[in-house]
Amino acid sequence: MVIGALVRERLRIGALAVGGVATAAMVIVGCSTVTEGAGSADRAEAPVYRASVSASLEESAASSSARESERQASITKEAIHDSCETLSSSSVDAITAVNAYVDAFNQSAGDVGAKARPAIDALNHSADAVARSVSDPLAPELRDSLNAWVDAARSVATAIEGNYGPEEFNAAISRLNDTKTSALNLCDALY
Repeated sequence: MVIGALVRERLRIGALAVGGVATAAMVIVGCSTVTEGAGSADRAEAPVYRASVSASLEESAASSSARESERQASITKEAIHDSCETLSSSSVDAITAVNAYVDAFNQSAGDVGAKARPAIDALNHSADAVARSVSDPLAPELRDSLNAWVDAARSVATAIEGNYGPEEFNAAISRLNDTKTSALNLCDALY
């Protein structure tokens, strides 16, 4: 074992010596000539170079602008889908609950009070959900239409809770239906 360790030690020392000589040779062989003079642009090639740089900058700006436009369009499309889907799904529940209330009221059923709270809650839930979905990327016309639904839903909820008379209640329902139709028509047009 001592002989094997001694041989390995000599090989390691030999490898270090060879490595040191190789490193010294690389340093000595390196560049040793310095060129004198001053750099100058080739006046004939300068306009071509400038035109190339200018074209490259224009192409980069156009590409960046196109990517930004695509990104903005994607954000707008996502906002439209979010708001319109929220209105569509939540308004179905609200209208269903209001219709159940109206049916109970028209039949002078004893469960009018039991149908009122679910209608009020569904209307307020829809109004809250739609209000949360309205965002800056939406076109102002769609934003206004969605906000009109929010106001109309809250008005019908107030009319039910306040036990408004038929004339006031029907006016609130008419406004609710009109704002829903208007908003959903805009949604269909923008999809």
